Amino acid sequence: MADSLDHFLAEHSRLSRRYFLRYGVAGAAGLAALNQLSAEDQSRDPALQKAIDKLETNLTVPKVFRDVSRGNPKPHSLSEEKRKEVGLTRDTWSLEVISDPENKARLGNPLTKEKGTALNFEALLKLGEKHAIRFSKVMTCLNIRTPLGTGIWEGVPLREILWLTKPRDNIRRVFYNGYHNDDPKQIFKSSLPIDRVLEDPDGLPPVILCYKLNGEWLTPERGAPVRMVIPESYGFKNIKWLTHIYFSNLFHANDTYANGNNDIDSTLKTYASTLSFPKQVKSNQPIPITGYAQAGTAGLAKVQVWIQKNGEKFSRDDRYFTTAPWVDAEILSAPTAHQWGGDLPDNKIPIGTIGFDNKTGKPNTWPMPLMKAHWAILMPALPAGKYTLRCRTIDANGKAQPMPRPFRKSGHVAIEQKDIVVTT
Repeated sequence: MADSLDHFLAEHSRLSRRYFLRYGVAGAAGLAALNQLSAEDQSRDPALQKAIDKLETNLTVPKVFRDVSRGNPKPHSLSEEKRKEVGLTRDTWSLEVISDPENKARLGNPLTKEKGTALNFEALLKLGEKHAIRFSKVMTCLNIRTPLGTGIWEGVPLREILWLTKPRDNIRRVFYNGYHNDDPKQIFKSSLPIDRVLEDPDGLPPVILCYKLNGEWLTPERGAPVRMVIPESYGFKNIKWLTHIYFSNLFHANDTYANGNNDIDSTLKTYASTLSFPKQVKSNQPIPITGYAQAGTAGLAKVQVWIQKNGEKFSRDDRYFTTAPWVDAEILSAPTAHQWGGDLPDNKIPIGTIGFDNKTGKPNTWPMPLMKAHWAILMPALPAGKYTLRCRTIDANGKAQPMPRPFRKSGHVAIEQKDIVVTT
């Protein structure tokens, strides 16, 4: 078996020059593990470059974000006349910012419709003239593996609205909801501890009342006229069609999502998925593979790939394949200034976007936390057979996916696996 394998690899010397070989086949030593040489120092194989050229842009055009909106009917599907009537247009929107009636916080100046002090869109933009911020974020659903879209979100920090209410004491949490057809049974709400509103963890932007995505006004589908956006949180915290904010003395979360067996305090998890690979390939052909990695709050250090021959034995005690012969993939560089996509105005990152250089439009670090990065790898040709392709991330703390949170309700954790057939 070993002689046969050596002959097979000799026929593919071009690839073996690019990789340090640690290769085996079921019955000998397991499937290949190939450590890729620095991709920055050499030109890519044309087959891999062709796959890279087909990758999506890093920012998503707002109209093609995936939609998981709630409501019956969904608020964005209402006619413009009805949206005006219920306050879901920029000229009719208003936001009540009040004390929780059941767990009262002391506010000296609650913003209410009854007193005519509710915050309107014009007043929010006035605050934005001084306080508006922009940051990039991938929007991900806690229970759906594929991100909904990635964008640059703009708005006013929630704490600026809190100070308008002249808060006094007994404030432990804030919860909020959007418009849901004036049906109490449809109300969907989320909450945050007050310290997250008042102070930002190191490296994270503030929680904002958002009114722009990729430099343009939010559309109804994206939660217009105003939605909540929490940088590090999954989608259910980022309530659309915002209408009410309650400051509360409640000591615990009261999120609607808690009723669905979810970890409501989860932050974005670092993980990898494939985007393209040949499901069937000849035994004399290398295997180009591309994918994306979500850089969660723990950051992103590596993406790794492993192709296992079906039927090959592996320790049942190593359920996360920590001792498998993983191979480092190339994390692709950040886009150039005009290649981010997303239909940005003038095709440029908006000035003042957190984490980007204002002159060059380049990110200050890459991969950026709370964003997606693309990866690619060219695996060498394999003997005929059936295989399983897997990919995983190593976060900036050195933890390999699915650790350190291996439970689905705390973020996307499963190591993806795909089938590949190699024919003669």
